[in-house]
Amino acid sequence: MATDRAAAFAKINLCLFLGPTRADGRHELVTLFESVSLADELVITARDAGQSDEVVCDGVEGPNLVAGALAALRAAGWAAPPVRVVIEKRIPVAAGMGGGSADAAALLRHAPGLAPVDPAVQREIAAALGADVPSQVEPGPSLGTGAGELLHPVTVADHGLLVLPQPFALPTAAVYREADRLGLPRSRLEIAALRRELGARLEDGVLGGLPDELMVNDLQGAALSLRPEIARALEQARGAGAWPSMVCGSGPTVVGVFWGSDGLDRAAAAARELRDRYPGAVAVGPVGRGTGAAAPNE
Repeated sequence: MATDRAAAFAKINLCLFLGPTRADGRHELVTLFESVSLADELVITARDAGQSDEVVCDGVEGPNLVAGALAALRAAGWAAPPVRVVIEKRIPVAAGMGGGSADAAALLRHAPGLAPVDPAVQREIAAALGADVPSQVEPGPSLGTGAGELLHPVTVADHGLLVLPQPFALPTAAVYREADRLGLPRSRLEIAALRRELGARLEDGVLGGLPDELMVNDLQGAALSLRPEIARALEQARGAGAWPSMVCGSGPTVVGVFWGSDGLDRAAAAARELRDRYPGAVAVGPVGRGTGAAAPNE
């Protein structure tokens, strides 16, 4: 039987501004998504006619977004043969790096190669699955608004990233609940102003290094409230030369940014320095839009 492989790139948020809750229960967001070279891999094998789609992800329990993507594709009339999808996990689970979303996005990205999919249907399914999925269907940096589903491609200045996984997980829903409890969401007026400010910096579609006041993750306070020990990892990343360091998405993973053409090399040196304290420490590079190419992890 034919077998294909698809990379599912992790995401980071170079900034994340949290707005009020929408009518659909999601929060309004203004965020800069970026795909990075830390990736799961989907092994997709065609099955015999009459069999069911199957998703296997060892070590991860609960609902799987890849299964949800397959079910939505079938409901939309996708006519590919049944498939068995084995997910080889490398992205930390419940870590704020969008691993489950990346897997679903990789399946949606690969689906047209198995049978035609209307791009509008593909986008609709991605948006329904979660805020992080649309940005990863076409990997690369993008400005996300709405609940993250409205995307504007951007180009980001050269940089590398230090990733410090934590030895515990943080469920995304719990972090958002804590953010609401702490009163962290901004007003609609403030979110609209931030959207305009970021948009104004997209000169000819090229984004340089962001100023400190925009390198903000509004969910960081909620993650720290639930797991105060994250603060130590933020300090360690800064001490190793990252600026800024921040919680990735809903956490608990910490990322440190190293701007410049030598940023990946400096991030790799920081990862080596911190690996005794954070065994999963790794340096990653951005994934370019439309190429599928990734800088190596170090």
